[in-house]
Amino acid sequence: MTKNTSRKPTAAELDLLRLIWQTGPATVKEVHQAAIKDRPELSYATVLRLMQVMHTKGLLSRDEEQRSHIYAAAQAQDSLQTNLLKDLIHKAFSGSAKDLVMAALRGHVSKEERAEIQKLLNEEKK
Repeated sequence: MTKNTSRKPTAAELDLLRLIWQTGPATVKEVHQAAIKDRPELSYATVLRLMQVMHTKGLLSRDEEQRSHIYAAAQAQDSLQTNLLKDLIHKAFSGSAKDLVMAALRGHVSKEERAEIQKLLNEEKK
């Protein structure tokens, strides 16, 4: 299978990517140890298989120089999130970023987040 960074990560793959973005390059064992803090039922074999699939999909790079392979995110967090957001806007909101924002503001934003958004908008006006 050819590596393709345009393939979208699954929810489980995104969970592992978040851990790798936080910790930096890591072995499967290190990622597993970090993952079981929130999901104690997650087996080492599952993490290993997910990371192998993510490498094949081009979501992770792998350094095979050492006995324990070191995996790293192939794409920066903000870059991947931007691509996923563009895809969501295109697919779910007919390309309208305004519709996405309006949907988010209707019920998915706390008062604190709303105040932070308002502050950002006010700064943009200046």
